[in-house]
Amino acid sequence: MESISEALELLKRQAVLESRMRQAGGIRVTEERELYVLRERVQRYPQAVAAILKTASNLHRPVDTLSSADLRDLS
Repeated sequence: MESISEALELLKRQAVLESRMRQAGGIRVTEERELYVLRERVQRYPQAVAAILKTASNLHRPVDTLSSADLRDLS
């Protein structure tokens, strides 16, 4: 469960950074670098990411609105 929680937090942070990129003015270089690092770290948890994405799909909610409790309830 720890890897799922960590993967969820990484995905949430990734969503925040990607959202900032789409806004006027974009993000700073340091945040862009953080985004690349986050994407690499997320790849370490393929099964956890798959479970999170499946849960988000089943609940018809974006990943960044999920909590660890949502994932526990469906497992």
